[in-house]
Amino acid sequence: MIHTLALVVGLTILWFLSSGFFIPLILGLGAVSIAGVIWIAHRMDVVDHESHPIHMAPKGVLYFPWLMWEIVKANLDVAGAILRVLKDDESRIEPKVMIVETSQHSDIGRVTYANSITLTPGTVSIAVDGNLIEVHALTQVAADGLETGEMDQRVTALEGHVAPGTEGGG
Repeated sequence: MIHTLALVVGLTILWFLSSGFFIPLILGLGAVSIAGVIWIAHRMDVVDHESHPIHMAPKGVLYFPWLMWEIVKANLDVAGAILRVLKDDESRIEPKVMIVETSQHSDIGRVTYANSITLTPGTVSIAVDGNLIEVHALTQVAADGLETGEMDQRVTALEGHVAPGTEGGG
């Protein structure tokens, strides 16, 4: 029930942000549209813990700014690698394919981790197989960043679990 309520609230906010009208007819049509979407979602049985992960929202407030900062840093790394190639006529780009182990406990956690890797410039998640993600890294800095495991630990915390090895002082 809480997932349905969160979906109603989210759709209502989206409706108000998209329309901006407060005319009774428009508000009524919006309410009918939202009710229709909720009815279809229930008929399809898609409103659940995995497809609507509201349990991740409070911790996402801290995770997403951190991810945005990582994206900025990765952009600078990739831009620097490209400029070094243009300047020195020798490649500073060192692409490699690597396997990263995940510590997430759910599919939504692993998908969030794989998507976070892909959103970060210089790295692309190629495949997810169980608790392993195959990643293409453009530079050694990008590969080193993944090997530290910080993103893995943050996504595990985002999904509501403590990452292995961080129980004591996390």
